[in-house]
Amino acid sequence: QVQLVESGGGLVQAGGSLRLSCAPSGRTFSNYAMGWFRQAPGKEREFVAAINWNGYTTSYADSVKGRFTLSRDNAKNTLYLQMNSLKPEDTAVYYCSSRRSGRIATLPSSYAYWGPGTQVTVSS
Repeated sequence: QVQLVESGGGLVQAGGSLRLSCAPSGRTFSNYAMGWFRQAPGKEREFVAAINWNGYTTSYADSVKGRFTLSRDNAKNTLYLQMNSLKPEDTAVYYCSSRRSGRIATLPSSYAYWGPGTQVTVSS
């Protein structure tokens, strides 16, 4: 059974930083592309960032490009999302997700497995 567990969310002031982590279990982490999505109250789930199976290819939403960095440590079975220069509009529940493919994708429907989410709140 595949499980994804996010950690690292919390409350931070605008301009601050947080690092989210995701630790999948139940499958070989290094074979699959991973992604982060977020959902704010009253809004649809939106793409944040994705990384391919070996970490050589990444993709970011325009709204986070230059501020967020996605990486993976396949030896530690861990995915990281470093979030810098946070803005109030980054406030949302952040979800870690995994594909059945090693190639990145930006649509939620392309991801098979999801974590329960971690809350990120950025105060102004």
